[in-house]
Amino acid sequence: MVSLYGPTEITIGMNKSVSRVKLFDGPLDLRWHHCATTSDFIADLFALPFNVSRSDYREVRHSIGYLVNELIENAIKFREPGEILVEAAMDSDNFRVKVANVISTEAAAKFQALLTEITVGDPGDLLIQRIEVNAADPEASGSGLGLLTLMSDYGARLAWKFSPVDDGRRVHVETFATLPVKQSQQ
Repeated sequence: MVSLYGPTEITIGMNKSVSRVKLFDGPLDLRWHHCATTSDFIADLFALPFNVSRSDYREVRHSIGYLVNELIENAIKFREPGEILVEAAMDSDNFRVKVANVISTEAAAKFQALLTEITVGDPGDLLIQRIEVNAADPEASGSGLGLLTLMSDYGARLAWKFSPVDDGRRVHVETFATLPVKQSQQ
């Protein structure tokens, strides 16, 4: 059964005019440095229309880079062996991205429990609560701080779609995000 978390409207329309990047397992394996390299490339590509203003360009590039890096890091950190697909597009007011990969059913269950908690309520309030919990327990992990920071500080809207894989041991997860981007009036 397919499960959806977050606003459904942001999961629609990724197929039109998108750029795709696939990260494959191979001799180099997928590691953390692939996150930064890939997110920098995507941020550079999609921030180019904003280079009329140096401050707009830097802000958009930083925001897109941070968003994409966070989503790719999560995909690499929790994935089962296999590729990671990143699709990105820009419309007049929003940068849109989808990151898709496969995770174990156990990881999916833990992630869905986390999403049940962090997709309700005010992201700013939830972020403060999670920071306090993590401060009290330095060994805590998987708290959703990165996702809550994206929602609270960057205005990102996030949604997730979980679909079982035929083998019953893995789940295909798609993470969708929209990020508001606008050029300042000159």
